[in-house]
Amino acid sequence: MALEKLGENLYLYPGSPSTMVKVGENVVIVDPGNGSKRHKELRRELRKINLEIDYMLSTHGHADHIAIAPKLGKPLFVHRYEFSIAESPLNRELLTFGSKAPRGFLVYQFPQEVKVHGVFEWGDELFGLKTVELPGHSPGMTGFLDEENSVLYAGDSFFGERVLQSVGLPYLVEPELFKESIRKLMSYAEEGILLIPSHGRAVKGEDALKLLEVNLQRVEEGEKKILELLKEPKSVSELSYALAKEFGVKITPQTLALNQVPIRAIIAGLYNRELIDAVVEKDLKWKAKE
Repeated sequence: MALEKLGENLYLYPGSPSTMVKVGENVVIVDPGNGSKRHKELRRELRKINLEIDYMLSTHGHADHIAIAPKLGKPLFVHRYEFSIAESPLNRELLTFGSKAPRGFLVYQFPQEVKVHGVFEWGDELFGLKTVELPGHSPGMTGFLDEENSVLYAGDSFFGERVLQSVGLPYLVEPELFKESIRKLMSYAEEGILLIPSHGRAVKGEDALKLLEVNLQRVEEGEKKILELLKEPKSVSELSYALAKEFGVKITPQTLALNQVPIRAIIAGLYNRELIDAVVEKDLKWKAKE
């Protein structure tokens, strides 16, 4: 893979996640990523255009976005809500699995600690990039806007269609915030801003609006399906299996475990809106109100 030029002193290194490179007084990368060879590949491609990394920014603290940060050995900055998630392998597992996860059970289960050197707030400007509030996928999910080039690196605030097809539900911890962030991204798309998800191709204009609508509809569809499935009492595990079947997703222990996170978040919202009740039938289950 090679660097793709996005604009004046702005590049993208493809991957899952992709890494954005901003060149100014300093060379800054956004979301270094993961993989045993990625740090070497990234350095190699930058050296081809006589660049060396000075600083790193991350959209959030999930391991697939920051795992190679220690190997790059440069200062890393994250939103303050993501600090403990980024620095603690256990905290990352807690957010994903709810407790310490079985070894090898999660796709991105890195035991290595990641040192965070600084935190920022939404609205701050760092190295020529403005931080944009896009929570829902994670508490401190942040986009990075390059106004000079009309590019917004949006992290995991939305996903490419192939990702949605493979997982069923977008991974999120707060559905309403996730949907609110999608609507905010729609306003950027309407302004002609190029939107880059961490996992998926960059999109602009009508293509961006269509993909954002697909993400929004998938969350809303998930909420409707869960409410319909709860005409009969079901546990979170039973819902995860049933939804995977509904969305035609390949059923694996990892997929079922991963989808339980957004399902729990959706259940919380339905319960708070008094649309479902908690019931006990040899297990904690949930049932739609009559």
